[in-house]
Amino acid sequence: MLAAFLDDIRDGDLIAPRLMAERLRLPMTRLSKLAHLNRNTMTSRPASPAVQEKLGQIARIITRAASLTGDEDRAIIWFKHQPLPGWGKTPEELVEDGLAQEVLDDLERHSEGVYS
Repeated sequence: MLAAFLDDIRDGDLIAPRLMAERLRLPMTRLSKLAHLNRNTMTSRPASPAVQEKLGQIARIITRAASLTGDEDRAIIWFKHQPLPGWGKTPEELVEDGLAQEVLDDLERHSEGVYS
């Protein structure tokens, strides 16, 4: 299941911005805003380390959430629509605010049985 998500967004060894946007059901402009990248840079230089790092953060969040929910589609819905307790924002909004690591930390606490 998780391998399917990663397979869906990869082009060879790279995370493909267009494929990730399609899988998350987001326009490219929204994905570029989440990743704090220029849309043109994202599409013209997808192999750039900065592009791969920022998209990799989002991919790690989705795959970690999918491992907890047991379903990648649920993980995507959670990412886009479920406000995190204590934050009052969705994981998508927190990533946009530059708080991807905090989302990953919250997921890690959940996996250890600690709930926010």
